[in-house]
Amino acid sequence: MKEGQLNMKKSILNFLYLNIGVLLVSINIHFFLAPNHFAAGGLGGLTIVLHHFLPHLSIGLLMVILNIILFGVGFAFLGFQFGLKTIYASFASSFMVWIMDKVNPLATPLSHDKLIQLIIGLLIAALGLVIVFNQNASTGGMDLIGMILNKYFSIDIGKAVLMADGIIVILSIIAFGFESGLYALFGIIFRGVAIDYFVHQFRLTKEVVIISNQCDQIKQFIVTELGRGATVHEAKGAFTDDKKEVITIVVERQEFVHLKKFVNKIDNQAFITVHDTSEVLGNGFRRAV
Repeated sequence: MKEGQLNMKKSILNFLYLNIGVLLVSINIHFFLAPNHFAAGGLGGLTIVLHHFLPHLSIGLLMVILNIILFGVGFAFLGFQFGLKTIYASFASSFMVWIMDKVNPLATPLSHDKLIQLIIGLLIAALGLVIVFNQNASTGGMDLIGMILNKYFSIDIGKAVLMADGIIVILSIIAFGFESGLYALFGIIFRGVAIDYFVHQFRLTKEVVIISNQCDQIKQFIVTELGRGATVHEAKGAFTDDKKEVITIVVERQEFVHLKKFVNKIDNQAFITVHDTSEVLGNGFRRAV
């Protein structure tokens, strides 16, 4: 396959993944947060609170209006720093929630068990957000407020977003009562934990060390089939004094499956050690910031 075709295929897959992530976030808002009045932070939470005071406007439409306002404020204070993917993801999420509300409006929650709905919904949203993050985008929203506070008041973005979410919790208590406010507070904390977990799982890679009599074939497979580089150095056995090449490579989990099958196929006596790595920067992986 030519390089241009590969790039086109990669771009299409990345766009598909971005939309899957946005869809998961939207599903949480429509099916789990809005019917239960869970204003668990973020733009979705703020929209749910405003919908209580403006019931004649749909949640999807309110999200569009808030996105326009927030991006307008962002452009005024920050300039064009968001990226087209973030702008697209923000408005796509609003559009998807609007479509869901038109196609399948929900007047009541899916279940009487609010806690399980909150947990399931936030797990779905956290997975969606991490997929969006992996495409170098975000869903915008309150992140823009955090960026403004960071720029002009030197407040860490994480703390600034937490402050904004705290304000949304207070508004939730005013709109829906103390119990809903507690659910919202729990939701904010749980979402952060879930996002950290999924980020760790997505970034988990394998550092593989291979000692084999078929190193030339393994190196060829790594370069041509996996499209990766590797470090090769010479080592000597303690008992036999035999000199052999040692291959060290870092691969993603799916790539490791293919590599292990290939090595076992050509040399079932190969010595392989594997270590999990939680972060790899550069050389085909994430770039260092």
